[in-house]
Amino acid sequence: MESTQLVILAGLVIGLIYGAVGLLSGFCLMSSMRGWLAEGDGRLVRTYALAMAVAIAVSQFLAGSGTVDLGKSIYLQQSFSVPVLFLGGLLFGYGMVLSNGCGSRALVLFGRGNLRSFVVVIVLAIAAQMTLKGLIAPARIALVQASQTTVNANSLPSLLAALGAAEPVSRVLAAAVVVVALILFAFAHPAFRRSPGQIAAGVIVGLLVAGGWFVTGSLGADDFNPVPVASLTFIAPIADSLQYAMLSTGLTLNFGIATVAGVFAGSLVTALATGRFHLEGYSSPRHMLRSGSGAALMGIGGVMAFGCSIGQGLTGLSTLALGSFVAVAGIVLGTTAGLRGALRVQLLAVA
Repeated sequence: MESTQLVILAGLVIGLIYGAVGLLSGFCLMSSMRGWLAEGDGRLVRTYALAMAVAIAVSQFLAGSGTVDLGKSIYLQQSFSVPVLFLGGLLFGYGMVLSNGCGSRALVLFGRGNLRSFVVVIVLAIAAQMTLKGLIAPARIALVQASQTTVNANSLPSLLAALGAAEPVSRVLAAAVVVVALILFAFAHPAFRRSPGQIAAGVIVGLLVAGGWFVTGSLGADDFNPVPVASLTFIAPIADSLQYAMLSTGLTLNFGIATVAGVFAGSLVTALATGRFHLEGYSSPRHMLRSGSGAALMGIGGVMAFGCSIGQGLTGLSTLALGSFVAVAGIVLGTTAGLRGALRVQLLAVA
């Protein structure tokens, strides 16, 4: 089997596992923050923190051992725009609340029969493609060019190395500090410690992120036909998937498209096997307008931020890229604004 075919097959498997775990555990940053901030239930946010810790630990091990060159990913660039990353994160986070879930969650719920999520996926894909290559692209590019900065240190390890630490030491130190803090935060919560399903979900999702890096960065490292070094992310892949569905004869199947298909299929099979599948729709035209508006914000903001709550929140942060911390700060702040305060979005329906 050629390396490209192997990467596509592995992407499908990773998506299948993520879809099943996402459906069974409710894994989602927006749901996590809603439970924590609005309902006082901190278990899901600890699941997310544990997934982040596992993703960072294993990904940095792969990078430190030379198995994967994370420097080839889109996150570790020497030039990036802090304002655009942060603004994109804000738009994505607030849109996530309007749509009652992120792009990956929409795929999972669509597999369960949620037709609202089907609308979210389609609108998100169109808005993302417009921002990547369409009508909105020139404005995005102009903003980036006007505000981007070139830095010598683009990650926490390189920042420590610039201060005098050796590269292996700086990588281990940076990863250890972040990972230990996340694990302490996760397991400090008694209810989370008594939730083996949530603990397992966090570990599995974190391993899937690292698995994506291994698949594309090691198995896909063909000198004659290399694939982009990437892992779990859903904004651009959802946009590419819609385009591939319409124009497959002129496009090439890739890791991201295979992952998107896998997430939907994994959720669908799990929903059918566990009796969770049932059709759902919008409760009112207002509900549809709100959901579609949120999807558009997620598509636009996700492209500006170079990722979503998974693409930056887990995959980007697993590289310890400074730009990813900026984007995630925007996502968290945008989500918080949608859940609390003057800009709070009133909940119409629970997905």
